[in-house]
Amino acid sequence: MAVLFHSPDEDAHAWRRALEARLPGIELRISPEIGDPAGIEAALVWRPPPGMLRTLPNLRLIQSLGAGVDGLLADPSLPEVPLCRLVDGSMTRSMSEFVLALVLKYHRRLDLFARAQRAGTWAFELPALPAATRVGIMGLGELGTHAAGVLAAQGFTVRGWSRGAKELPGCTTFAGADGLTPFLTGSDILVCLLPLTAATRGVLDARLFAGLPEGARLINVGRGAHLVERDLLAALESGRLAHASLDCFAEEPLPPGHPFWSHPGIDITPHVAAFADPDSAVDAVADNLRRLRDGRPLLHLVDRARGY
Repeated sequence: MAVLFHSPDEDAHAWRRALEARLPGIELRISPEIGDPAGIEAALVWRPPPGMLRTLPNLRLIQSLGAGVDGLLADPSLPEVPLCRLVDGSMTRSMSEFVLALVLKYHRRLDLFARAQRAGTWAFELPALPAATRVGIMGLGELGTHAAGVLAAQGFTVRGWSRGAKELPGCTTFAGADGLTPFLTGSDILVCLLPLTAATRGVLDARLFAGLPEGARLINVGRGAHLVERDLLAALESGRLAHASLDCFAEEPLPPGHPFWSHPGIDITPHVAAFADPDSAVDAVADNLRRLRDGRPLLHLVDRARGY
């Protein structure tokens, strides 16, 4: 079985070593050196150029190297073959670590101390107990569920919202349109971990911000297209939001001169919240390749209609 590997953000040779250790004899072709396209049966990809996968006539599996597949689904020429997202412990842990770090930043008022430093003022303030900080997580998939558990274990008051009803230990959950307003009103820190779909595009907008407590904080580790940028700037200007931490953007890299770069109420990171370590993530990928070879059901198959 010939397998195509394409990712501008991954160490292709680390993935080759890891896959060869688990699947001896695998023929891994690293883009752009793909050889005869007709020989490729599976593609392991992250951010492939639009149209690339259409050129593989015998493709039987598209395995995303990320948890999200919105970029793949945005390609109108994407072949109608099984599409699987990556679910891996290293990615899940790294996302929860990142979310915890940002929640702790806000809980310990580090954003306020940074602002005081720039103003040259000594602003002493002690934090409340973690239970007094209410963290709302939008999106209770694999990543959101794990992050909720990590935050609850630290003593935070955790609330979760999802499209369909879910029950999580240590987390008060809300669902659907009827549950959104009560969820927002009790969220001092809002964490977006939603998948990007037609229904969630632009969900972080003025109307949603108006439902949060005055002075709430925003953490977006979902997708840049979840956020209406002008509405965030207006919410920060009015004080509706006190601060925002953004790890993803509508255009990446964030263009020079974009107002987010210099805004005192916004912290920027370059889409690094979660990552898959090849030595860990390779087991899930290798399992799906074996399943494809043996004709068994694939894991983490994407429902294209739902977008995840």
